[in-house]
Amino acid sequence: MSATNPSDAATLLGPVQSAIESKLTEAFAPQTLQVVNESYMHSVPPGSETHFKVVVVSDAFAGRSPVARHRAVNEALAVEIAAGVHALSIEARTPEEWRQIGGRTTDSPKCLGGGTSRAAS
Repeated sequence: MSATNPSDAATLLGPVQSAIESKLTEAFAPQTLQVVNESYMHSVPPGSETHFKVVVVSDAFAGRSPVARHRAVNEALAVEIAAGVHALSIEARTPEEWRQIGGRTTDSPKCLGGGTSRAAS
């Protein structure tokens, strides 16, 4: 069965998604962790694990800039990124920041077709 919409994607846990969850849990001991396979939103074969959104809420991010937080997440997932994770959307917050925004995440942008160029109108 391939993931074709968000509800299907949430019920399927592939090896890459599982590895991402495990590594982020080990690296950051998050209070909240969401790993969403968003590959179904892109021009990739069904069942792909190439595009992910991660929401990591951890005390480990206290005192770190947004860039430093993203670098830390990228470092924790270096193997997965090198092995074919094409896109990684990261929301890295402290628990206090998470409370301030009401535990809401931002929507991922729609796919523009990968290598397809868009002509200016």
